[in-house]
Amino acid sequence: MAGSILGTRVLRTEDPALLVGSGKYLDDLDIPGKLFAAFARSEYAHATLGAIDISEAMAIPGVVAVLTSDDLGVAPHHGMAMVHPDFARPPLADGVVRFVGEAIAIVVAESAAAAEDGAAAISADFEPLTAITDPEEALELDALAIFPKHGSNQAVVVTDAVAVDLEAISDVVVRGRYLNQRIAVVPMEPNGCAAIPADDGSMTFYASTQMPHGLRFQLAKAVGIDREKLRVIAPQVGGGFGGKAGICAEYSAVAAAARHLRRPVTWTPTRSDDLVSLPHSRGQIQYAEVGCKFDGTFTGLRVHLVGDGGAYPAIGAMLPAGTKRMSNGTYRFPAIQFDVAVAVTNTTPMGAYRGAGRPEATALLERLVDHAALQLGIDPVEIRRRNFLADDVFPFQTLTGITYDIGEYNTPLDKAVLEAGYDELRKEQAERLARGDRLVLGIGVAAYVEITAGGGASEFGAVEVHADGSATVRAGTSAHGQGHQTAFAMLVNDQTGIPMDRIRLVDGDTALVPTGGGTGGSRSLQLGGSAVHKATGMLVDKAKQLAAHLLEADVGDIEVDTENGTVGVAGVPARALAWAELAGRVDEAPPGLLGDGDTPGVLGAEGDFDQGGATFPFGAHISVVEVDLDTGITTVVRHVAVDDCGTVLNPLLVEGQQHGGVAAGIGQALFEEVRFGDDATPLTTNLTDYWIPTADVLPRFEVRSTQTPTPLNPLGAKGIGEASTIGATPAVQNAVIDALAHLGVRHIDMPCTPERVWRTIQAAEAGTLPDPWRDPPAVFESLRSGQAVDDDALSAAEGI
Repeated sequence: MAGSILGTRVLRTEDPALLVGSGKYLDDLDIPGKLFAAFARSEYAHATLGAIDISEAMAIPGVVAVLTSDDLGVAPHHGMAMVHPDFARPPLADGVVRFVGEAIAIVVAESAAAAEDGAAAISADFEPLTAITDPEEALELDALAIFPKHGSNQAVVVTDAVAVDLEAISDVVVRGRYLNQRIAVVPMEPNGCAAIPADDGSMTFYASTQMPHGLRFQLAKAVGIDREKLRVIAPQVGGGFGGKAGICAEYSAVAAAARHLRRPVTWTPTRSDDLVSLPHSRGQIQYAEVGCKFDGTFTGLRVHLVGDGGAYPAIGAMLPAGTKRMSNGTYRFPAIQFDVAVAVTNTTPMGAYRGAGRPEATALLERLVDHAALQLGIDPVEIRRRNFLADDVFPFQTLTGITYDIGEYNTPLDKAVLEAGYDELRKEQAERLARGDRLVLGIGVAAYVEITAGGGASEFGAVEVHADGSATVRAGTSAHGQGHQTAFAMLVNDQTGIPMDRIRLVDGDTALVPTGGGTGGSRSLQLGGSAVHKATGMLVDKAKQLAAHLLEADVGDIEVDTENGTVGVAGVPARALAWAELAGRVDEAPPGLLGDGDTPGVLGAEGDFDQGGATFPFGAHISVVEVDLDTGITTVVRHVAVDDCGTVLNPLLVEGQQHGGVAAGIGQALFEEVRFGDDATPLTTNLTDYWIPTADVLPRFEVRSTQTPTPLNPLGAKGIGEASTIGATPAVQNAVIDALAHLGVRHIDMPCTPERVWRTIQAAEAGTLPDPWRDPPAVFESLRSGQAVDDDALSAAEGI
């Protein structure tokens, strides 16, 4: 018998189609008779909206229609989760605009160029109102309410009833105000959709989405289509990272326009459009305090977090509550107080991005732990070891109400220290300082734990074998670059022996897959993979029953020969049937042999897998940077990532996720930030002004894994898609600060750009470094005690 394929390096089977261009992304779709949509967007961050002049747009050759809010007939609606009824968003602005980039009209034309020209030709009467981009300013008691009906700019409030008196229980209290800056998602493929109406009132809706089934439910409700008449399809999707989860205003506008015109309408935004319309993420100001004994033992954690919900608070406004839930981190905290206030601002609405609340928790903790290490004079590795949760406490109930499934937090840290050559790096760092080098070395450490599959712990999977010996897998997950076809085919091959290249994945189509949670929250392998694994086991049982019947043998004597891809009598190769023959002869099975309710003539199995709860990957990263004291330029020279995602199915896929995650983490730490001018105009609406990391600024990643299987699913798998981002961001930031610690620097906000680092160096050398702490805003004194966030909404947030 062949050895198992599981755990081996298998090349991705989905890549050849993408490499030769046969894979179809949304803009590649050949839709007969399609029209093209473009949106006219507000140039004001906050204003009343009066008359909209569409006459010049309608005069442009090729323009078919210009629709405004009144024409669409679609009521304001919410996204994946409702924060508050007051924050419902109209697909097209109606009477008021609340951020630069909010759509005021949709132009539909025979060509994309005509649609764009039409959108540019639209003018409107605006009466400017006070615009607020700073969430702390928005939370001031006398601030103008962006939604007057709501009465304030408080979108989400979560407070702990019992305050933690760190001063009374600690020898030292370390404090810092940390900015986790607003960033853009920047998927390789921008957002987009295409709506194809039919004469019977049904509609096929293509979308560059992560979650087709969820979108179907939301879109049907928003636009008023019978859900059974709405088919949602995700074609090839060029990256999502949380930003393409759920409905957006443009989707409902395009669907309504197609229904109104009774013609297909497609929308693919420009990069600049995408940078102001696709939800942004992060956007937290964290007032963090940790109590310590003189030996570095933690006595408690106290946080006041200000979040930015953007102009129409939705799922992104819930994420700071998720940050709170993960604030126990990898540490033994005797007490935690964590208060949250999320503000409405006149900015692009906030959503999820690679980690969705969990990276912010780790960034807060790991920045604070390094800050404490500096203040107490304890090595950053050592202070973590002194405070880690022990291996024998799992499953562990955190102070914030969640249960970690399993953990061995010292294991990846020890491996990272060894792989990095930590002691040698510290020696080199000291030697450079002793020589007076202007190119100094910084070593950043970060440890993390995160939650995956937190937005619903069940998924659909199905496997069917055909008469030609091939197999089709159907899954409720939706791939957009992760390697699902490869991973799921490996699971089927392992139990059946059907060759990998004969196994096809069908996903992302609500007409072909009955249910599905889509892809987000690093859920796909542990849930979708386990569902496919379960369905394959059911298929094998049916195949054994069928083979026993056809061979007139006892089912207990039947086995699967995975090396030859046959099912037959154990030890008697001559009495074995190929999968093709079994599928071709399935009609010969007597009634009830293969189970009740099976489709006649089909050899297959399907079902749901429910693991009952979330899993909690963990890991440790060490980043090594060089900082030029004369220019402030930071260069990442090494990055060691040790991530534990449970049992590794395919090391190649895991390493790919680690590479992308580390790159994203470096991007936030050093480069990326959405910025606004004094008039609330976005300043980062293209990839010249919004910096993303490119290959020339990234080191060769040193990625490793430890494997601590979760007991919650048969694969032992946990998530990996967001883990390396979570570990990398604070490791790189800590490395920059570590490089300058000899100057007295204790904190630098992200992104650690050359200018920001240079200014910090200048202040340090002049003896004018600012205090990294100031008191939290007064709003926390006036918040209603005990106001809680909706648990269902928070679960949805944890799933993207």
